[in-house]
Amino acid sequence: MSIRHGLLALLDQGPRYGYQLRTEFEARTGATWPLNVGQVYTTLGRLERDGLVQPSGEDDEGHVFYAITGTGREELRNWFGTPVRRDNPPRDELAIKLAMAVTVPGVDVGAVVQHQRVHTMRALQDYTRLKGQALQAAEEPAAEDRDLAWLLVLDQLIFQAEAEIRWLDHCETRLVRHVERAAERAAERVAAAPPPAASGRRKPVARTAARKGTGEQ
Repeated sequence: MSIRHGLLALLDQGPRYGYQLRTEFEARTGATWPLNVGQVYTTLGRLERDGLVQPSGEDDEGHVFYAITGTGREELRNWFGTPVRRDNPPRDELAIKLAMAVTVPGVDVGAVVQHQRVHTMRALQDYTRLKGQALQAAEEPAAEDRDLAWLLVLDQLIFQAEAEIRWLDHCETRLVRHVERAAERAAERVAAAPPPAASGRRKPVARTAARKGTGEQ
């Protein structure tokens, strides 16, 4: 998530101070990715350092307003016009957890998958309920662009949860096949192994016959 560019998008609509930026950011994304004021001001400091924003006065309460610069607008336009890269995907905790689980002895991977599926199903139900409420709000005469923004975020969360559930089902199927193949390979190794040697010493038949033929007593 690019807080940096999200703040630039808000400042493109006019100067704002830190708390306003935090409130509007969370309102437009449904507080899906909550920010604290410290994050906002840290990001503003970096944007100012890079020449993308600049201070734009204070109000009577001492709030410092920030305004986007020409360079900042160019940065924002480039961000909107550039696809989000997928050749360096972000770390996914669930994928890492399952990758570790299948390599650590004693972990019930099936239980890990099942617990996650239950959690994700509940999240999907919550997102679907929120979407129903958002659709009703979007149809009201006083609906704003932020209602549409929240709907888009909810759609993404729903699609993501649905995809995760399908992936978990796929993981479960793959795990079952892996266990079956391991059992088949073990059975093949047992079948191909040579039979165990007979117990006790074998009688040297050939040597005894040779002695009889030479007349040894």
